[in-house]
Amino acid sequence: MKKKIFSIFLVMVLCIGMTAGCKKNVGTSQDNAIAEEDDESKEEAKSYRFGFSCITMENPYYITLEQALREAVEAQGSTLVTKDPELNVDTQIEQIHQMIKDGLDAIFLCPVSRDAITPALEELKEAGVKIINIDTEVKDTDYIDAYIGSDNKAAGQLCGEDLIQQNPDGGKIVILESLTQNSIVERITGFEEAIAGKGFEIVGRADVNGDLNEAREAANKIFAENKDVTAVMCGNDQIALGALVAARTAGLTDVKIYGVDGSPDLKKELAKSNTAIAGTGAQSPINEGKDAVKVGLAILNGEDYEKNTY
Repeated sequence: MKKKIFSIFLVMVLCIGMTAGCKKNVGTSQDNAIAEEDDESKEEAKSYRFGFSCITMENPYYITLEQALREAVEAQGSTLVTKDPELNVDTQIEQIHQMIKDGLDAIFLCPVSRDAITPALEELKEAGVKIINIDTEVKDTDYIDAYIGSDNKAAGQLCGEDLIQQNPDGGKIVILESLTQNSIVERITGFEEAIAGKGFEIVGRADVNGDLNEAREAANKIFAENKDVTAVMCGNDQIALGALVAARTAGLTDVKIYGVDGSPDLKKELAKSNTAIAGTGAQSPINEGKDAVKVGLAILNGEDYEKNTY
């Protein structure tokens, strides 16, 4: 009996061995085909450490931009370290210095001051950190590896063209800007070029550093001396919201206020029928963030990329 059982077991083993020896990797699921992997599919994506330093995380625009950057970076298995300089360029430079010490492959940078940020650019370059400049261009563009941002001058021109349609006879204008932020400088330039020779007079302007509270305080002073202002051109939506509060305080009912960004708070206000907000040149921080990560990864991986993406 034992011999018989052993013989049956031996035959089974031999059959299994012969069957296995005849198995081929044919291309059907029924045959349990084994997909042949090439060398590229076996390689894992490299993990990088990115930094993000913007003007202020109090601005919803930069909050959305940071979220878009983080999602795109982490989807690739890399990490993102965010620092908030809170409108202070000296703080921004110190934070960048610390990020370099902690280890950084590349940085997404929106400078608080296009001029004063240069020492940080020099340090980043010396450390071999790739610089992807976003939204607001630095003055010394030779230091950066790429720029991703909106056509800011066109955004200002759109606001100016809309104002001309709304007030073809011209009127008195107030400008609230930020001279250290190149994006805002370009927006204001585009606006002024659009309304030039159209009967408009600039009766007041102030550098408010792109900040809502500074904009409100500056607008309060200007409105106290000018009760017949036709429109206010603001360098971003935060400035526009500050100007809106000041206009309500001053009792200005016919003034038109323009911003740039397309932030959620301003779009909510724009939807109202009785608001002084006349328009905003909308940007897409989500797409800006996605494009910035694509370019950053291409730079680090030694692939081709566009130097400027608008």
